[in-house]
Amino acid sequence: MRVLAAMSGGVDSAVAAARAVDAGHDVVGVHLALSAKPGTLRTGSRGCCTIEDSHDARRAADILGIPFYIWDFAERFTEEVVETFVGEYAAGRTPNPCVTCNEKIKFEALLEKAMALGFDAVATGHYARLATVDGELELRRSADEGKDQSYVLASLTPEQLSHAMFPLGDSWKSDVRAEAEQRGLSVAHKPDSHDICFIPDGDTKQFLENRLGQRPGQLVDAETGAVLGQHTGVHGFTVGQRKGLGIDAPATDGRPRYVLSLEPVSGTVKVGSSTGLGVDVIEADRAIWPGGRVLDGPTECVVQVRAHGGIAEAVAEANGEHVSVQLREPLRGVAPGQVVVLYRPDAGAGDLVLGSAKISSTR
Repeated sequence: MRVLAAMSGGVDSAVAAARAVDAGHDVVGVHLALSAKPGTLRTGSRGCCTIEDSHDARRAADILGIPFYIWDFAERFTEEVVETFVGEYAAGRTPNPCVTCNEKIKFEALLEKAMALGFDAVATGHYARLATVDGELELRRSADEGKDQSYVLASLTPEQLSHAMFPLGDSWKSDVRAEAEQRGLSVAHKPDSHDICFIPDGDTKQFLENRLGQRPGQLVDAETGAVLGQHTGVHGFTVGQRKGLGIDAPATDGRPRYVLSLEPVSGTVKVGSSTGLGVDVIEADRAIWPGGRVLDGPTECVVQVRAHGGIAEAVAEANGEHVSVQLREPLRGVAPGQVVVLYRPDAGAGDLVLGSAKISSTR
């Protein structure tokens, strides 16, 4: 096949491209320029899409002997990912920009351009597995569960997945680094990127305040209704947050307070003890079924509400694009705007992704 390898400049995408070449595909490497003003150098594991990253990707492509291009997707990335991120926080929701980036940039914008240029598939360095069972495409967890990225890919449609390749799905990260070193790739020991790529200093609150300004409101005790303090905007908080509340007095049980809910219209941030964080029911909309199979009645499953962690057994039921999830055991810190991913446990083969949806409310 003609394969477009998305090369971020990291070790995973470089090895994924190498494996696509080894498999006999006609591979072309492409680095996505996602920032209008890319930084000159990374700071350890912070940031991505820097000039250094593009140079690392080019060097890897040279070693692999494949053509290499840089495509400017900065404008679309800003519109689809950054502005969506800011808008969601302004509305009191907690988005996952990596999910949005995969959905809107790597497997929509990039894939559309690749298909228009005659490519058959896009290969990435994601840790997830694709398999065809009885003629149906399935998305599954990777072999290395500690690096599994099926959560951030679960919002892709069956059509998008049919043109995707994840060459690292059956590998462990340590083996990928060892392979990169063996191949002479300079990125073999390059640190992985962490945090939000377009907020390299990690200060999300300041990033949002720079764009939204200050929107003063009150910090209110969820149990008594007492005003405990003031804040500069609900966008500076997320459900489950404990630090940085600016409240000196502890909760009524003598323990720290946590953010329990956000009300962007009134500017109210309700706080309380950790006992108020437990969630038994999740309601979610905009359901997507990567394998093309909608839930048929109440379905036993395992749900995940964060890229790493937030996992519980549950019973889920779909009604159109709406999904209702009854948790077997409470989860803490579940916030509107997050994505809930439904899995069917399958020992040995990697848990099967049933579907995903955007959390609209909890109780």
